[in-house]
Amino acid sequence: MKKLFLILMLAASITIGWAQSGSNDAFMTIEVDGFHHTLENSGDDCVLVDVRTPEEFKEGHLKGAINIDVKDSINFMKNAIEQLPKNKTVMVYCRSGRRSAMAAGKLAAEGYFVFNLEGGYKAWTEAGKETEK
Repeated sequence: MKKLFLILMLAASITIGWAQSGSNDAFMTIEVDGFHHTLENSGDDCVLVDVRTPEEFKEGHLKGAINIDVKDSINFMKNAIEQLPKNKTVMVYCRSGRRSAMAAGKLAAEGYFVFNLEGGYKAWTEAGKETEK
C-alpha cells in the first residue's frame, strides 16, 4: 500500500522516467522536486542511500542519507542487504545519476523498490536543496 501511495503521488505531481535494469526489474528515475517531495512525505517508509565513495559522502550529502559505495563492487550488495529493509522504498543518488542508476538496477534485481535521483547530488545542490556534512 505504501508503494502504491508513493507511485500515485509521484504520477500526479511530477515527471517519472522508467529505467530498465539489466534484467526484467525496473526502477524509477525521478527529478529533483519529485525526489524531494517523496522524501518529505514518506515518513519512515523510505531509506535514502548515497552510493558515492565515503570521501564524496564526507564532502556533503543529502540530509539523513546512509552511505553504501557502489564502486565497492565486492561488498555493495552485501552491505545493501545488511542495511536496507525490503519493506521500505530505497531512494538512491550519486554525483550525477550514473552510478545510482547502476545501483538502482542491482537493488531492483534483488527485489527492492527503488527511486533514482535524476542528475544526482549535482542537480540537487543546483536546485538549492538542503545538504549536510
